Amino acid sequence: MRPGLTGIRNTAGQRRALRRAVPAGKGAVLAIALAAMSLTLAACDSGSTAAGGTATGPAAASSVKVTAHEAGQTRAQVYESVRQMTAVGKQLFFDASLSGSGKLACASCHSPDHGFSPANSLSVQLGGNDMHRTGMRAAPTLKYLQSVPAFAEHYHESDDEGDESVDAGPTGGLTWDGRVDRGSDQARIPLLSSFEMGSTPAKVTAAVKAAPYADAFRAAFGEHIFDSDDATFKAVLQALETFEQTPELFYPYTSKYDAYLAGKAQLTQAELHGLQVFNDEKKGNCASCHISQRTMDGAPPQFSDFGLIAIGVPRNRALPVNRDPHFYDLGACGPERTDLKGRDGFCGIFRTPTLRNVALKKSFFHNGIYHSLDQVLRFYAQRDTNPEKFYPVSKGKVRKFDDLPQRYWANLNTEPPFDRKPGDKPTLDEAEIKDVVAFLNTLTDGYQAEDKPGHSAAAN
Repeated sequence: MRPGLTGIRNTAGQRRALRRAVPAGKGAVLAIALAAMSLTLAACDSGSTAAGGTATGPAAASSVKVTAHEAGQTRAQVYESVRQMTAVGKQLFFDASLSGSGKLACASCHSPDHGFSPANSLSVQLGGNDMHRTGMRAAPTLKYLQSVPAFAEHYHESDDEGDESVDAGPTGGLTWDGRVDRGSDQARIPLLSSFEMGSTPAKVTAAVKAAPYADAFRAAFGEHIFDSDDATFKAVLQALETFEQTPELFYPYTSKYDAYLAGKAQLTQAELHGLQVFNDEKKGNCASCHISQRTMDGAPPQFSDFGLIAIGVPRNRALPVNRDPHFYDLGACGPERTDLKGRDGFCGIFRTPTLRNVALKKSFFHNGIYHSLDQVLRFYAQRDTNPEKFYPVSKGKVRKFDDLPQRYWANLNTEPPFDRKPGDKPTLDEAEIKDVVAFLNTLTDGYQAEDKPGHSAAAN
């Protein structure tokens, strides 16, 4: 285990970037989808534990559909199978009847217009049979999950894609704590959670049977798919997983920054300065976890190293679960994830999300405590220089890291900008914060590059 989760991170730096991003394009996603159906995708996840236990590794191959190789399908059949599952998956994604309340769809927590993140600014989303229950974690984006590796306690990868000697520590997996590796496994979590969609395999089967797309579902998965609730439910999860592999929706790489890297757009002075501060190891040092450069093979940056890290996010006292002073959400060591329970080195760490489309989000960090990028950056810049701004003060003493018991403080990151003490100058001033926010806005998909005569664009 890396010392304090910082020693190895300092050594690895940008080596933790995933090097083999899936290229955009239907051919790529179709081949991968039918080859294994195992890329990392997500349905709603706000930190719930699904009924029936917690999955921690790649799931066994679905018995509903077999791979193209096993079935001996032609290329045309493979494409048609994926097309059918994708179409059905889209219908399922927007279907609130799958939930116990009949009011909550995957799209309710993952709005396409907000980067597949929540459209509202609630710290955590409302759900359950009465639509008034809350969990403990913010719903993450579903975009750009295709490159997240399976969870590993010790992840090895390098800049040159050859030297695998660098141990980057705990990395990968889906959900905030990395407890599942496949999109179908993650989709299971909110569907069965009592405080999210609150459904059951039987209810989901009944909903799909009664849905307008029932015949399309049967065509995609076979005439007898409704004979078993278990088979139907597995097919639903597989269809959601397949839909969420649609490149033009879930990993289009169409931001202004992508255009800039391709030499098709110029960044403004503020955006360029923000990028510089973002990358500067002595300033923002953001790129140490949120990789901003192309990979060695030219793939677009994912803006995440997919590592799990502890940064001491303040306790969100607005969450009902935190009314219990003895309760702590400790990320990888529980309570939602159980396989690492009792292993102190994993307590307080959460997976680093991508920053792509981050400007569309309205709540930040695993507990949704902040609601603007300005607030997030001020926390990073002033966590240690001005802790009284973020943590409770009792009898003149700041109760720092109030959402992490002191026995786990050795896990906290202490690299820049977290390398200062009270009274020091914050690593970022207001102008720099403003410029970094300007840069982060360039990561929003849907940018339309200007095409002016004589226009030339610079790229790094």
